Amino acid sequence: MPALLEVEDLHAYYGESHVLQGISLAVPKGEVVALMGRNGAGKTTTMRAIVGLVTPRRGAVRFAGRPLAGLRTYEIAQGGVALVPETRGIFPSLTVLENLTVAARGAGPWTLRRVFETFPRLEQRRKNLGGQLSGGEQQMLSIARALMTHPELLMLDEPGEGLAPIIVQDIHRILANLKDEGVTMLLVEKSFAFATSLADTVYVIGKGQVRWQGPAEGLKAAEDVKSTWLGV
Repeated sequence: MPALLEVEDLHAYYGESHVLQGISLAVPKGEVVALMGRNGAGKTTTMRAIVGLVTPRRGAVRFAGRPLAGLRTYEIAQGGVALVPETRGIFPSLTVLENLTVAARGAGPWTLRRVFETFPRLEQRRKNLGGQLSGGEQQMLSIARALMTHPELLMLDEPGEGLAPIIVQDIHRILANLKDEGVTMLLVEKSFAFATSLADTVYVIGKGQVRWQGPAEGLKAAEDVKSTWLGV
């Protein structure tokens, strides 16, 4: 049975810089897959290429068996892929409630009630503007807003970046609960502990290529990979 997301021999450039040099990966339905690597390895570019924010020059991306080549980003989103960007991308001049309702897409498993049960901090801030939230609350709002689209695949780019340790723990707990509920996720994360404790499978990317892939437990024992490509 094919994976929910399949990326095959992906090549992408920024100008003349060959950023992705043949990336291939798979995200099975119901699993969490992590992309790890040093800064500039190509992790975020891989995510952006999947959702059409970067146009690959070669390679294929298939979601639920359907090729995504040529589709616009909003069409990919409508097809069931939600990206939580590193920049969070919330609307600072809208309230928490407005940020959530503007993203809501038809009937599905994620209602306001369920979101507020998952993110009680957001219910407490429901009347606050997005720009009034702390960094951690903005990250929670960004994840919650993505869930309101009822995605088949949730993609998260550095969800713990720049947040206080106690907030990172909250984000980790929420994502672990989502995993237990069967939400399929593709995660970019630099924190070794954060990524390996959530992921079923890890792809280590270095200089635009997959340098290692395997179960998270296997990476914990791969000292040469951790030293060379992760700086751990």
